[in-house]
Amino acid sequence: MINIKHKLLNLILFFTITFSLILGNANITQAIPWQELILRGIQVIQISNISDEQEVEFGAQIRQQLIAQRKVKLYQNRDLSNYINQIGQRLVSVSSRSDLPYTFQVVNNPEINAFATMGGFIYLNTGLIKKASNEAELASVMAHEIGHVVARHSQKQMRQQAVTQGLLSAAGLDKTKAVQLGVALALDLPYSRKDEYEADDLGLQILYDAGYAPGAMVNFMTKLGQLGGKTPTLLSTHPNGGDRAVALAQKIPRNIAFKGDGLNEQEYRYNIRALR
Repeated sequence: MINIKHKLLNLILFFTITFSLILGNANITQAIPWQELILRGIQVIQISNISDEQEVEFGAQIRQQLIAQRKVKLYQNRDLSNYINQIGQRLVSVSSRSDLPYTFQVVNNPEINAFATMGGFIYLNTGLIKKASNEAELASVMAHEIGHVVARHSQKQMRQQAVTQGLLSAAGLDKTKAVQLGVALALDLPYSRKDEYEADDLGLQILYDAGYAPGAMVNFMTKLGQLGGKTPTLLSTHPNGGDRAVALAQKIPRNIAFKGDGLNEQEYRYNIRALR
């Protein structure tokens, strides 16, 4: 009985996605046979349900391409890398996807930015690390990026872009194209407003559960929004910084906002001393 219900649910989902593709893309249906649209609908389901092992494999290959294409240059310092990883693993341990083998990378780039790819690969620019006033502020950005991984936002982006660009075929999304798309998504395409707010909410909870002062998340977002001149890269790829800071502040009771770890600026500066 359970198997029958499961198959019925999959069938309903299959037709829902198929007909949404047909109805939402009237101009496409004029050029592509219904059979091809149905096949595309099947592949959308497959991308949405890739296993954790496949997700990590894609993330590792995206990382390889980011480095090979010189889109990122990793900062080589063992002490700093260990420090960043220590913070990251502390945050990961209280997340709902703590079973993934997260990888935290320091990128040698003065721009204030951070991003995540599928499989738990999280990248932090040296410019962002230096801009944070304390460990809690840095941890707030890392928690936000972990939130994207927890919510599988990269898979959602890939699914949407694969359909939009017509990359899906009867055999599925080509592995090489999937990695290329993952590289482009990581660097060039911001998440939706909805995804950003969801990552903020998840990140705030992760930050608090890990024992950090949650108010640091609001402080860092506000700080970036108040910078004069060119908009920080982090806010151009993660839009609506001011609105998000306000929304976050409303979720944190004043009596706990600055209770927790990570507020010692002197200690933080010592731990990132390699960046002086």
